[in-house]
Amino acid sequence: MSARQFDLSIGTGNGYILRMQKNNASVGSDVIERIVKEYPQVNLVWLITGKGDMFIEQQSKPKVRSKQEIENYIDSKLKAQWSDEKKALLDEILLEIEKVKGQ
Repeated sequence: MSARQFDLSIGTGNGYILRMQKNNASVGSDVIERIVKEYPQVNLVWLITGKGDMFIEQQSKPKVRSKQEIENYIDSKLKAQWSDEKKALLDEILLEIEKVKGQ
């Protein structure tokens, strides 16, 4: 991409980026905002400081789950919780039985 194409893509005047580069001038926050909006894959830290990677690593999108998958997941969690509660109750009952036997 040429500097002119880049200027046009972020809505700055023709030659803006080259002038900033030639004069070693700072780019305004409004221009930085335009760059990030137009090129969200650009690392903002790199853009401002020149440090780090130029591009943000592609983050994998979370898997979209169907309604049925979500319901199955909730059911399995509830069953596991109920099972744990039943086990705790059974342990409590057995402890009480042992106490009664010991008397």
